[in-house]
Amino acid sequence: MAEHRLREEAEAITALALAGVRHGFMSRRGGISTGLLAGLNCGPGSGDDPALIAENRSRAVAAVSPGGRLVMVYQVHSPVCVTVGEPWDDEGRPQADALVTDRPGLVLGIITADCAPVLLADREAGVVGAAHAGWKGAIAGVAENAIAAMEALGAERERIAVVVGPCIAQQSYEVDETFRDRFLADAAANHAFFVSGRPDHFQFDLSGYVANRLQSAGLGRVDALGLDTYANKARFYSYRRSTHLGEPAYGRQISLISVG
Repeated sequence: MAEHRLREEAEAITALALAGVRHGFMSRRGGISTGLLAGLNCGPGSGDDPALIAENRSRAVAAVSPGGRLVMVYQVHSPVCVTVGEPWDDEGRPQADALVTDRPGLVLGIITADCAPVLLADREAGVVGAAHAGWKGAIAGVAENAIAAMEALGAERERIAVVVGPCIAQQSYEVDETFRDRFLADAAANHAFFVSGRPDHFQFDLSGYVANRLQSAGLGRVDALGLDTYANKARFYSYRRSTHLGEPAYGRQISLISVG
C-alpha cells in the first residue's frame, strides 16, 4: 500500500576532493515535488508550490549538514560574490552568484539546471564557498571572485580544493558562432573548449572551461564530476532539455557546502 512505502532518501553526490567537508551536489532524487518537477526541486523560479520547495530544501540540508542554516543568494548570472557573516531571510537575499563563509552552522547553497555548480573549501582555514557558474558568470570571473573572498577570510589558494559539479556536458551543449567568438575574443586559447558540430555550430565544454580557469588560479586541487544534467533525466533537472521537449517548466537542483 502506498502509505507504507519507504521514503526515498535525498541523494547527495560527494567528491573525494572535498573529503572531510560537509557538502553535496544534490540530484532530483528524494524530493516531494510532482509532475514535470518531480523530485527534489529547490528552485522557486520553477513555479512549484513554495511549501514543496521548502520541504525539498529541508531534506537537502538534512542530508548534508543536519541542523545547519541554509543561506542562498538571488542568482543573476553575475560575477558577484558575497561574504556571509550572519544568515539572512530568503526574501532578503542579495543579488549575487557566489557566496563564502567561515561561520560553522551556515550551509551555503546554489541552484542550477545545466549551469555548473562549484564548491570550494580550505579545510585548514575553515573557509568554504559556493558558486553558480553559467557561461556568463564563468567568463566574467565568478569563481575567481569567490577565491578572492575566501582569501579575505584567511584561506590560501594553494590549500583550496574545488569541485565542478553536475552540469550540461559538451556533447549536449550546442552553441553558435557568435557564442564561440565571444570566448575567443576573451582568450584565443579558449578554442580548446569547442568542437565542431553541425554547420556553423559548436559543442561547448562548460565544465572543462570552468575547471581550467580554476586550475589557472593556482588552487591546490581541482576536480570535475563529469555528470551531464541534460542526458540523465531521471537524476537531474535540465533547462535545455526541458526547452527542447517543449515543457512549460523545469526544476532546479541544489548544491550545498558547510564549514561544519
